[in-house]
Amino acid sequence: MAIVDALLPEYDHEMTVTRKVLERVAADKLGWKPHDKSMTLGRLATHVADILQWGHTILNEPEFNMTEGSYQPKIAATAAEVTAMFDDNVRTIRAILAGKTDAELMGMWTFKQNGKEMFSMPRAAAWRGWVMNHLIHHRGQLSVYLRLTGSKVPGIYGPSADES
Repeated sequence: MAIVDALLPEYDHEMTVTRKVLERVAADKLGWKPHDKSMTLGRLATHVADILQWGHTILNEPEFNMTEGSYQPKIAATAAEVTAMFDDNVRTIRAILAGKTDAELMGMWTFKQNGKEMFSMPRAAAWRGWVMNHLIHHRGQLSVYLRLTGSKVPGIYGPSADES
């Protein structure tokens, strides 16, 4: 079995679940945040929708050099814009992932910060950590935000308290 044949079912499942969570983001609560140091609901939802963009870099480039001040986070203006961004990213990144060979996925990918190598690992490992696990982590945060703002939380790995 090719590596990508193991990664794609996980991708499809997690993207379906993530879309359910994003669909519950209340349009009138985008500016809400649980703490002064926290992201707003809108910023967090946009981050979840946009994390997949890391897949483009990890799957296609040999390295990424994060330079100070180069990252400008996106903030969607509406809840509909969040889900549209997510849907576009899901389609684009899935097509890239589906086309990768075992050799490409086992090729090394390097993350640098201001030119200094922070780590290097096989693309498949970077994909799992920087795209999939990162997205799942922030989706979990987003599900808590939903609960705290009164939105119903969808089932993620089974039914939620809001679904029987």
